[in-house]
Amino acid sequence: MKTVEEQLEFRDKLLAGLAKAYEKLIEYKKQKNSVLVVMRDGKITHVKPD
Repeated sequence: MKTVEEQLEFRDKLLAGLAKAYEKLIEYKKQKNSVLVVMRDGKITHVKPD
């Protein structure tokens, strides 16, 4: 089993990776002039990345 410190380090790396992937997704959608499909308040909506 991993120590608490190792788990926190892993969590931080994972969250940083997800944030970077999200930024790349937004950048890609802007380049392709495509909409993002997101869920807000339980409803699926289409959003233009500005």
